[in-house]
Amino acid sequence: MTRFISLFIVTMFIAVLAGPLAAEEKKPEGQIEEGTGFTMFGTESIKGFDESKVEKDPVCDRNKRPKIHKVEPDEAKPGTKVVIKGENFGTKECFHGVAFSAAGASKVEYKFINDTTIEAVVPNVKAGMTFIDIVAGGGNARSKGFLVQAK
Repeated sequence: MTRFISLFIVTMFIAVLAGPLAAEEKKPEGQIEEGTGFTMFGTESIKGFDESKVEKDPVCDRNKRPKIHKVEPDEAKPGTKVVIKGENFGTKECFHGVAFSAAGASKVEYKFINDTTIEAVVPNVKAGMTFIDIVAGGGNARSKGFLVQAK
């Protein structure tokens, strides 16, 4: 009787393991596999590349960390243009943006002048101290405190 029970348990164990394997269907090549969210077939990254597009891409020097030396004027009302002076801001193509810490994620209007100069417009934020951040190809830099005056 124990031999029969052992054989029954082994048979059931094999049936449980083999059940999903037998039910699995063959997916056509390039079809998205359920649960993965992507397929490896037909993606841009493995189709090759466009040499002319690669040649036009900017080469950003990630080894030169940007620095802000001064902001002129060092206090201003919202809507006023300020000049950010520093070094290693990179090229126009490699420069990513300007932010005021008091403005959160809101977009700041700016103009890239050159590797050492950026012009930015103080956003409409509450009066008080804030920091000005710039993001360039080599990283980001933060100014000393900047006073936003009341309107």
